[in-house]
Amino acid sequence: MEILVYGVGGIGGYFGGKLANVGFNVSMIARGEHLKAIQKNGLEVESINGNFKVKPKIATSDVSEVSKPDLVILGIKSWQIPSVATELKPIIGENTMVLPLQNGADNVEKLLEILPKKNVLAGLCFVVSFIEKPGKITHAAFDPKITFGEIDNSQSDRILKLKNIFDEAGISNSIPENIQLEIWKKFLFICTISGIGGLTRVSIDKIRESDYLFEMMRKTAKEIIAVGKAKNIPLNNKHLEMVFEIINSQPEGNTASTQRDIMQGRPSELENFNGYIVKEGEKLGVETPVNRYIYECLKPMEEAARKSN
Repeated sequence: MEILVYGVGGIGGYFGGKLANVGFNVSMIARGEHLKAIQKNGLEVESINGNFKVKPKIATSDVSEVSKPDLVILGIKSWQIPSVATELKPIIGENTMVLPLQNGADNVEKLLEILPKKNVLAGLCFVVSFIEKPGKITHAAFDPKITFGEIDNSQSDRILKLKNIFDEAGISNSIPENIQLEIWKKFLFICTISGIGGLTRVSIDKIRESDYLFEMMRKTAKEIIAVGKAKNIPLNNKHLEMVFEIINSQPEGNTASTQRDIMQGRPSELENFNGYIVKEGEKLGVETPVNRYIYECLKPMEEAARKSN
């Protein structure tokens, strides 16, 4: 199987590295010093589950150098999907599977605007990993997992084959009954904490210590659920309470990646998180005042970050 990992950060570097480590033909699209280090020395993964080093089949910034892949794993940010999908389109074959793993509720929708429906899968992942330095990924916590499926939730042959591939690579994975619900469950958590984290600029434990901010998070989450329900996603109060169990269990100092991007002046997923909820709420007639407040307060910083990067 020819596998292309587009984006070799925490997600793509870890999962792509695991696939390459058991002998799959894995090509990687990366940029800058990170790419140079991978080309020279290979990709090093330091993991709580065991360290390893791999040499990808090809490491490049140019997709035209890559063979038509059987599987593309997208390890990019949700806001990068339209441009990356356009870039990938010439090398997408009849049977290529494109698997998005980034945070966000509408990644599949974005892909379907550019790529044929037959090529697009739905997915998400759980992993705590990051680029430690050029050429090195550190997996610091949590047992990584990929959850994936067909858009229509059918148990297709290719989905079962992909499960076997992840199993062979030692990647924990699952095919749920409703992949859209699983995507929204994770989105409910990440969207609830990300924008308010960017506003307050403190860790999750500090946010939850404030009664006012804790209640603000609950209101944010309830608006997300209301939008999800309007889109026929079967979210309910059980999912709300599950999210707050996770929030309450976060250790001291934890922050969301979108919050860190905002604080460091980098382009973030604000538009794809709180901004998405606001815009979908407007389309569907769902009031989202708390998400709008967070979004509008952070939007000027987001626009400045995009102009300077």
